[in-house]
Amino acid sequence: MILNNGTLVAVTDGKSLRLFHNKGHEPHLDLIEVEDSVLEVAHAGSGGRHRSSTANPDESRLGEDDFAASIANFLNHKAGEKACEQILVIADPRTLGEMRRHYQPSLSAKLVGEIAKDFVKHSVMSIKSAIETA
Repeated sequence: MILNNGTLVAVTDGKSLRLFHNKGHEPHLDLIEVEDSVLEVAHAGSGGRHRSSTANPDESRLGEDDFAASIANFLNHKAGEKACEQILVIADPRTLGEMRRHYQPSLSAKLVGEIAKDFVKHSVMSIKSAIETA
């Protein structure tokens, strides 16, 4: 996958978030990690969004779902900014599925791809390699 200069890359696993900006020019990637953003984790309570994944989700699963929703909301906000033209999401399949439920049309329009793998604890070189082979 080739990313434009300035593409925002979000790498998450439902518990933590790493953000990168691509400073390279096509076809080269130069991922620069940006400081952690402050996310306001929304607590959805016993809302219907959990019915499809499990009948009785435990606190850990609810926490991960809330975190995934918060990341999607953060990315929705970023997608509304003119400075952010493209967004790539890398997340484990379960988190990615939960995030998709919260994508707004503005985010969907700027989404250049999704990679359904957990790379949060991987090095920048591993993340770069995953993007290049996607």
